[in-house]
Amino acid sequence: MTRLRIGTFNLLHGMTPHDGAVDPQRLAAAAGDLDADVVGLQEVDRQQDRSGRTDQTLLVGAALGAVATRFVPSVHGTPGDGAAWTAAQADDGDDTVGPTYGIGLVSRLPVRSWWVKRFAPAPFSLPLLVPAEGGPRILRVPDEPRLALAAVVEGPRGPMTVVTAHLSFVPGYNVRQLRAITRWVARMPQPVFVVGDFNLPGSLPRLLTGWSTLGTAPTYPSYRPRVQLDHVLARGLPDGTAATGQAWTLPVSDHCALTVDVDV
Repeated sequence: MTRLRIGTFNLLHGMTPHDGAVDPQRLAAAAGDLDADVVGLQEVDRQQDRSGRTDQTLLVGAALGAVATRFVPSVHGTPGDGAAWTAAQADDGDDTVGPTYGIGLVSRLPVRSWWVKRFAPAPFSLPLLVPAEGGPRILRVPDEPRLALAAVVEGPRGPMTVVTAHLSFVPGYNVRQLRAITRWVARMPQPVFVVGDFNLPGSLPRLLTGWSTLGTAPTYPSYRPRVQLDHVLARGLPDGTAATGQAWTLPVSDHCALTVDVDV
């Protein structure tokens, strides 16, 4: 029997909340500590001035010894700057020029194929508690375009599917997005793992989808976790499959990373 570690990590563009610093070496060390075979990434920068113009997906992939990486932009420009960003349409970061922001996936397992699903943003903003120098503060934040990125990977017993997603913080929109993703992957090779920052608390993703929840632990905020917003859902695992989850408080991000060790 082979044990795989599947994970999800909201990077907060590599920022350390307590000092506001973005240090690529700190991010690489944090990612390496996860020792994940496949990990989905959210809030990922590529060629942004604020993060040293680093390709953070490649950085995490190198730290984990990945053989496959993919970054897909959701916006051009820097999110949080209002009109300074526009919605991205390219399904690969290599097709874009300039600073972009989105999601990524890195894998130590070979990837057979990639698939991308896009969602339009909610047409209004909401007040949110956001990290800032001097401590978190409440700001009115517009929603962004949302994404799901699926990889069909070569698992130990044949192909399987891992999907990473960063869902809307707007109630109702995130529910519809999660349900759409589970329908989208219905014909992809099983087992299927859907991981990411769903902006949905606790057991709600399991109740909404009927999928299994692997790994139950509060993940937000990282400095004092109270609620689980980051999840690993699974479908198509044999009955009795052993799975052990762990939340990681790392020196990067306002979210804990979440990994699950699965016997496959």
